[in-house]
Amino acid sequence: MPSFWEALISNPLLLAAFLAGLAASVVSGIVGSYVVVKRIVFIGGSISHSVLSGIGLCIWLERVHGVTWLSPLYGALVAAIASALIMGWIHLNYRQREDSVIAAIWSIGMAIGIIFITHTPGFNVELTNFLIGNILWVSKTDLYILAGLDIGVIIITLCLHNRFLAICFDEEQARLQGLPVQTLYLLLLTLIAVSIVLLIQVVGIVLVMTMLTIPAAIANLLTYRMSHMIALAIMISCLFCVSGNALAYYLDWATGATIALVAGLIYVASLALIWNKKLFTWHKLPLLANKE
Repeated sequence: MPSFWEALISNPLLLAAFLAGLAASVVSGIVGSYVVVKRIVFIGGSISHSVLSGIGLCIWLERVHGVTWLSPLYGALVAAIASALIMGWIHLNYRQREDSVIAAIWSIGMAIGIIFITHTPGFNVELTNFLIGNILWVSKTDLYILAGLDIGVIIITLCLHNRFLAICFDEEQARLQGLPVQTLYLLLLTLIAVSIVLLIQVVGIVLVMTMLTIPAAIANLLTYRMSHMIALAIMISCLFCVSGNALAYYLDWATGATIALVAGLIYVASLALIWNKKLFTWHKLPLLANKE
């Protein structure tokens, strides 16, 4: 059996999967940092499940009505952005029952997708790939789309980073400073929606929140400076993708699930190390106090 790196060079499918993981890691690190700092993981999870409606509709149109040009990826993108804007409007104007309404939108999106899927003939291999992820399914066109969306997210983030920081930490203060809080918040949610669609290509709907939040959460344990957190999150996410791809190759496991498993285990281990360090420090404090 050739090594992972030899197989990577000789196998175009494996190379495409590797590049897709790296491309998704860039967006995961950038946008995931804002999600963690803003504490809107629940909204991200709702968006990730709402995309099922767009995917189900596009697959139904393709199989039943022969609309072959309408890719499920486009349906996922439209559904993700639409649900993100609706949830953003709810957050800004209907905060008393925000969590309940968002949960309802989550359910409605999945229900619509399931209805279309049940009326679609044949076995939906494509749908299965979207649900549980199949990074080996990534095509050259998908790589171009990933790269283009990566560039777009990076440009927007570079231009609006300070403003995003303002609304992440204190919306009221940002409003007093004259910033367009509603527009910035909706734009941030749109970036999250785009990122979720990118990550679905790698790990699927079921595991997408793992890659969006865990690298940023680990980076947040290591630094409190946002620019450093984003850089660390990108590097950690790339590490997860590389190690996950390699482990899946040697063990013959599902690549997306392996990446998510590696991420989850490392996050739990990092929490355990920090907790033990704090506990050790706490036990040492009385001894230091006695010495003084």
